Amino acid sequence: MSLVDYAAARQSVPSERYRFAPGLWLALFVMLLAVLAALFPALFTQANPLEGIAGAQRLAPQAGHWLGTDQLGRDLFARIVYGASHSLSAAVMSVAIGLLAGTALGVMAGATGGKTESIVMRAVDVLLAIPSLLLSLSVLILLGFGTLNAALAVGIASIASFARLARAEVVRIRHSEYIEAAYGSGGRFFSVLWRHILPNALTPVIAYAALQFGQAILALSTLSFLGYGTPPPVPEWGLLIAEGRNYLATAWWLTTFPGVVVVAVVLAANRISQQLSGGRR
Repeated sequence: MSLVDYAAARQSVPSERYRFAPGLWLALFVMLLAVLAALFPALFTQANPLEGIAGAQRLAPQAGHWLGTDQLGRDLFARIVYGASHSLSAAVMSVAIGLLAGTALGVMAGATGGKTESIVMRAVDVLLAIPSLLLSLSVLILLGFGTLNAALAVGIASIASFARLARAEVVRIRHSEYIEAAYGSGGRFFSVLWRHILPNALTPVIAYAALQFGQAILALSTLSFLGYGTPPPVPEWGLLIAEGRNYLATAWWLTTFPGVVVVAVVLAANRISQQLSGGRR
């Protein structure tokens, strides 16, 4: 979803925003399962995700191994469950980087205007002109491979989109009548910014952060799939997909089930973001 589509989704009827939606409850349920798996993996499985079983290589889904085993005899369900902590924590870190840095730049540009706004937004335009995956790869090559560096690279790539959205919201609110009234009644710049502009401008930015969470999971999985992210034997979702691609003909479950989990969590995050932004179903 582009920034234009995201902004258009916010123009829905407010009365429909809190209507009962089965899709929303399903998205919340999927996200709850993912969070619980990341925080308390032992609730879902007692198997060791790093320890293989001799003679149990590439077993199909069956009792005792719900999603089968991989090429080293490791339980795939356990690896997916324990992989949630690595994938979700890295996604949260990358979104936090983009949210904090991008919002700070956008608020500074929108609130001050003039040359500061022009310089910041031209830099943002340059970053937006570079494909996010290419920018992430460039940063990752400079920093080195690994989960932490991958999260940092994805976060840096998302700064520009947060900055543009935050700047647009601040400019829109800054020209509202109640802001002019606040200045007219003796309000100072920082007081008006803190009490009136920021609370109203940050709501859509936070909703957009939920959308970026799903995009961050996809980006991190892509980097791991390409071999630039989390190194083996860590059970990260993108790495699981990459490890199973050599066995598609004989062990389809090694790639299929991790891929389904990634798609489900990303769609859940997008659905929750749509609800936060007040979009239609």
